[in-house]
Amino acid sequence: MADSVSIPSDSLTTDSLIRHRREIADLKQRIKNRRLQVVGLYGTPFITLTALSTWAGLKVFLWLDSNTPGAIDTIFGVVAFFSGVAFVAQAVAEFSTELNVWRDRRTPLRELKLELSLAEERHILEARRRTPPPMDRQASYKERLPDEIARLRKESRHYRRIHLFMQWLLFISSAAISAVTAWYDPPQPAKGALIALGFTVTVITAAAGYFRPRERAFNLQLTADSIEQHATALELGISPYNTDEERRNLAQFATTVEELRAEQRMKEQQLDQPQQGQQQVI
Repeated sequence: MADSVSIPSDSLTTDSLIRHRREIADLKQRIKNRRLQVVGLYGTPFITLTALSTWAGLKVFLWLDSNTPGAIDTIFGVVAFFSGVAFVAQAVAEFSTELNVWRDRRTPLRELKLELSLAEERHILEARRRTPPPMDRQASYKERLPDEIARLRKESRHYRRIHLFMQWLLFISSAAISAVTAWYDPPQPAKGALIALGFTVTVITAAAGYFRPRERAFNLQLTADSIEQHATALELGISPYNTDEERRNLAQFATTVEELRAEQRMKEQQLDQPQQGQQQVI
C-alpha cells in the first residue's frame, strides 16, 4: 500500500521539478533573444551613422577635390543601406501593434531577469519541499554522470586540438624563418615575412606557456577516465563497491566522484596561477 501511494507522489515531484526547469530554461532563452533584439535595434542606427560619417570624412579629407573611388562608394553605400533596412525592420517588429513577430517586444531586460530570478527561487523552494531521500538522490546522481564524463572528454579534445594547432603553427613558423632567411640574400625583400613569422613564434610560445592547453587536456581526460572507471565498478559490483548494501555503495560512489571533481577544479585553478605562484604553493 505504501508503494502505491509513493509512486504518484514521486511522479508528481518529478513533473513539478521538470516543469520548473523548463520554465527556467525558457526564460534564459528569452533573455538571450531579447538581448540580441535590443542590440540589433539600437546597434544598427549606430552602424548606419558610423558608415555615413566615415564615408563623409573620407570624402572631405582624402577626395575633397576629386571623385571618391567607386569601390569606396559601393562598400559604404551597401553597408549604410542594409543597416538602415535592418533598423526599419526591427523597429516595425518592436513597435508595431499589428505584427507579433517578437515574443517579448517592448519588454525590458530587467523584467525578464526578475522573472528568471523568481522562477529559480520557486524551483529551489519546490525542490527543498519535495526533497527525495539520500539514496534516491545518489542514484539520480549516478545517472547524470555520463553527461559529465562526455563534457570532460569534450573539453579535453578541445584543449588537445588547441595544443596541436599551436604546436604545428610553431613548427611551421620556426621552419619558415630559416627557409626564408636562407632563400633571400640579402634578406631585405623578406624582412616583413621574417618579422611576421618571428612574431608568430613568440606569441605562440608565450600563449602555450601561459594557457598550457596540453596539461588541461591531460587533466580533463584523466578525470573523465577515473569517473568512468568508478561508474563501471559500481555497475558491475566490484571493488570498492562490492558490499551487500546498495545505499553504502552509492554513498561511497558519490563521495569518490565529488572528490575527483574537486581535485579537477583544484588542478584548473593551479594552471590559472602564474608559474611563480604555483612554485610557492608546491
